[in-house]
Amino acid sequence: MQLVVDAYLASAKPVASKEVAEKPEVEWSPSTVRAELAALEAAGLLTHPHTSAGRIPTDSGYRRYVDLLLESGAPPAPTRVELELSRLRREVDEAMRETTAALAQVTDLVAMATAPVPSVAATIHRVEVLRLQPTKVVVIAIASTGDVARRVFEFDRPVDGGLVAWASSYLNESLSGLGVGSRMIAGRLADPELDRIEAGFVATLGAAFTELERETGADLYMDGASRLLSEAHLADLPRADELMTALERRAGVLQMLRSTLDERSVFLWIGGENPQPELRSVSVVGANYGLGHRNLGSVGVVGPLRMDYATAIASVRGAARELSRYFETVYDD
Repeated sequence: MQLVVDAYLASAKPVASKEVAEKPEVEWSPSTVRAELAALEAAGLLTHPHTSAGRIPTDSGYRRYVDLLLESGAPPAPTRVELELSRLRREVDEAMRETTAALAQVTDLVAMATAPVPSVAATIHRVEVLRLQPTKVVVIAIASTGDVARRVFEFDRPVDGGLVAWASSYLNESLSGLGVGSRMIAGRLADPELDRIEAGFVATLGAAFTELERETGADLYMDGASRLLSEAHLADLPRADELMTALERRAGVLQMLRSTLDERSVFLWIGGENPQPELRSVSVVGANYGLGHRNLGSVGVVGPLRMDYATAIASVRGAARELSRYFETVYDD
């Protein structure tokens, strides 16, 4: 089975029994190979375009192939996803975009990632106030889910550096642990014990926390859609228009990926296994990332049934591992 799928993945042409019999690792006679291929076809794992053609894998055949890959341990990958997330400690949005861009480049497929799933218990984890220029201040607010809101404020006159440092300390002490969207946030920002300058400055910065409420549970990140429409893949995508429509809508794909958050390892949907009807002509390979006690989101690739599954599996595993390490720094800092 594996020899047939490997040969088809490499050539995109139906695999003849003679081709399999001539492989150096095959010790069977041509007649035995023909009988084995016929048995695999009878089992629904292989099919052929017409009577005299060689065999190609069915959806079930790809599933069996992938299951064997996973059973054998971590599949080898000639390339790995290179991420530089240590420099993105406060920029979750940029980290997610960098992940999908790197994953799409490595696999030559559409790469997807979901930001941390929203939580009714999301709280303010950390706040930073930084002066970018004499009259420009940025507020970075991070929720316990890892979601980030970044808001830049422009003032009419230079802002005192001491006021900025005080605001960062005050907001962390006052807001840390409060629920995102909590009415208590407004009360803390309107503290009557603050002097006029402090109160006015903090009130202005309060808009950043409204944005954090909107950002909590940010959507789906995607990169590489144009790769599927290249000559290398287009012949393997009989329903390309439906696929692109589904990817553009995003909501269904996001819901599908978030349905896997209980999975502890790589997950796959091959062809007809896909929950989304528009994706039943392709395969989805993904893995979850998160902290030791819970998953936060998913990262994966979408491509034709005839894809390099070994590289796809290893790549999404690597990307999920890097995102998990990154979010550990977000939570620990």
